[in-house]
Amino acid sequence: MTRPASDLDGFRLWPGLLDRVAQEALRDAVFQRFRAAPFYIPRMPKSGLPMRVRMTNFGALGWVTDKEQGYRYQDTHPETGKPWPDMPEQVLDLWTKLSGYDAPPEACLVNYYEGDARMGLHVDSDEDAWDAPVLSISLGDTALFRIGGSLRSDPTSSVRLASGDVCMLGGAARRAYHGVDRIMTGTSRLLPKGGRINLTVRRVTVPQPAER
Repeated sequence: MTRPASDLDGFRLWPGLLDRVAQEALRDAVFQRFRAAPFYIPRMPKSGLPMRVRMTNFGALGWVTDKEQGYRYQDTHPETGKPWPDMPEQVLDLWTKLSGYDAPPEACLVNYYEGDARMGLHVDSDEDAWDAPVLSISLGDTALFRIGGSLRSDPTSSVRLASGDVCMLGGAARRAYHGVDRIMTGTSRLLPKGGRINLTVRRVTVPQPAER
């Protein structure tokens, strides 16, 4: 038997932390930023195969991937060449209240899951600030989230992440393999066209003394 995800060292879940009004406000703030940073389809390193989710970013840095240069952070949108828009205030407030980290986030990766979109098991490992947690905010349809251990072969457990839920991977869970098995279509009416938006908030670089 695998242990529930909530028992993993460093994994925290705040179910329903954002009420409907807060969800709508964050949704609107996110949608406003899509004009400056439209969704694009990232491609896997080497193979160039498209990923199953569409992505964009907010903040000083954005996580991107393509066939030629692979996984990385950069300060401009890969298709428009423009800087990423700023993070919504709600996102920054959640980081301040929940992360316990004494430096601000630098990247907010926005994933849009539609239809049968999913995300395979992976570890967020392209950041230098490994001591910083990763904060995840769910909007829209419920996702079946899977999390394991530091090895891909470790046992995994699952938890449902509904609209308004916030979870955090810190401590040992920061290096845990995790992913999204599927989206439960029709479980939320928050997004006009359905689907799920996930905001993943990260610190990328090691903070300088002046930032702490």
